[in-house]
Amino acid sequence: MDELDSAIVAELQRDARQSNREIARKVGIAPSTCLERIRALRRRNVIRGYHADVDPRALNRGVQALIAAQVRPLSRDVIERFLDSVSALPEVLSTFVLAGGDDSIIHVAVQDVDHLHAFLIDRLARRKEIVSFRTSVILSQSHKTEITPLDPPVHPGGRVR
Repeated sequence: MDELDSAIVAELQRDARQSNREIARKVGIAPSTCLERIRALRRRNVIRGYHADVDPRALNRGVQALIAAQVRPLSRDVIERFLDSVSALPEVLSTFVLAGGDDSIIHVAVQDVDHLHAFLIDRLARRKEIVSFRTSVILSQSHKTEITPLDPPVHPGGRVR
């Protein structure tokens, strides 16, 4: 990623619906150069897709929660099968595999607290691979819509790693 790639990515993160011509004008390059750079960024999986930011409340999902789960037996296969299965549930927004005390975090969005309770009891508590889980209801959320590249780590001798 050079500065030009970073500028293109920043523009796409601000508004992915911009035309190639608009992005090229904003970053100061020819539209053909911009298009080729965007294609290269997609080939390298820097750009993984384009998404609409949707308010969960508008989709009748007013309550969100993070569920920390411990899974046993602790093996890659068990964790992957568990998360694949859980990810397919309509309430689940995302899953994370963790190091530390918990094995995974499950981010859910449901209609209300009663539906959250039903999800926990009917969907999670019955799973034999879950030995415990803790739920934290999200009261407020903010997230970045733009990510900038970080500088590469520098070795103590001054060389880039």
